[in-house]
Amino acid sequence: MDESGDSERPQPGAGGKDPGTGPGKGARRRQEDPGGGLLMGRPFGVPVYVAPSWFVVAALITWVFGGQLDRVLPELGGARYLVALFFAIAFYASVLVHELAHTVAALRYKLPVRRIQLQFFGGVSEIEKESETPGREFVLAFVGPLLSLVLGGVFYIPLQFVEAGTVPGVLLAGLMVSNLIVAAFNLLPGLPLDGGRMLRAVVWKITGRPMSGTVAAAWVGRGLAVTVLIGLPLLTHTGALGNATSEISGVETVTDALLAAILAGIIWTGAGNSLRMARLREHLPDLRARALTRRAVPVESATPLSEALRRANEAGARALVVVDGHGNPKGVVREAAIVGVPEHRRPWVAVSGLAQDLTDGMRVPAELAGEALLDRLKATPATEYLVVEETGEIYGVLSTADVERAFVAAMARPAA
Repeated sequence: MDESGDSERPQPGAGGKDPGTGPGKGARRRQEDPGGGLLMGRPFGVPVYVAPSWFVVAALITWVFGGQLDRVLPELGGARYLVALFFAIAFYASVLVHELAHTVAALRYKLPVRRIQLQFFGGVSEIEKESETPGREFVLAFVGPLLSLVLGGVFYIPLQFVEAGTVPGVLLAGLMVSNLIVAAFNLLPGLPLDGGRMLRAVVWKITGRPMSGTVAAAWVGRGLAVTVLIGLPLLTHTGALGNATSEISGVETVTDALLAAILAGIIWTGAGNSLRMARLREHLPDLRARALTRRAVPVESATPLSEALRRANEAGARALVVVDGHGNPKGVVREAAIVGVPEHRRPWVAVSGLAQDLTDGMRVPAELAGEALLDRLKATPATEYLVVEETGEIYGVLSTADVERAFVAAMARPAA
């Protein structure tokens, strides 16, 4: 399933900005732990990871393909599993090429790519911004299946010059067919597949609203999930995929049903995530620093907490900013620290002992909004930020808790 768009997208045979991490969390996670698994390299400057789940799938492919080889080339004996392992690695190399196609297209459009991850049922290209136009969205989605089709042709050409009942013949045929299947599957018109993103681009172009495209493609994706869940086992059981009904064992029936359920679950979940992220992007402009900022009063560092709170109450303010003798801000008094001081001790506690020193990253322009605001908060995790006007004048204090609440509210609101 190809998910090389704006969010993390699983894709069987092929593969976003994720504002869903919440302010102050995403940057820390990215710096401390890429969470991608084993780093394999950095083509085009983009890290490629192999997730632990890949090894499970590689082992499964090796076992299944090795069993098929035993029927075609019984003389291989135990060596058939080495051939099958080579096929699994070559297949995922093809998936990587598919993902690199998305990555190169994204970089061509100046869209940052966080990483590529090979994982269970394919790969993921994590592109961190949405395409600006439906045309670019269409191209970005189409290049992956196109490269898979090209790879199918690349493997077809040498297949004409080798014998069908040999190891090279079996490998080339398997890789040709698998890449064609990857291309065909990803071209299905439902999110989170590439075909779904292409459908989204078409509806976006017609309606002028990316959200309309997402809704249409996501619901088609959910329909595909139901079709896969019911249709794949039926196709196998009736022999439509080339198997005689009498040859299908109970184990194969269960395996087909399990595979169908996993694929359907991935597609259904991906479609739902696409709707959630689209709804969030539509409401992100509502997250405005100026609207979320608490009014603050400036107090000098030696001011007792009780006196500072008295001034804040009189002014109708909900935050305290520590300033020097010239009125320059030096720190923001943490709300959690105030709550932790018993009322009878507040006359004896200076606000300086409860303040967090300001850094450049904790100074937020009052006009910031949407993704720009979230990116600013993620870059410097803190509980409170000083909001300033363009002139440098103190506007107030922005609490991470307030942003989190507004973030959740934006997620909960229905799309317009």
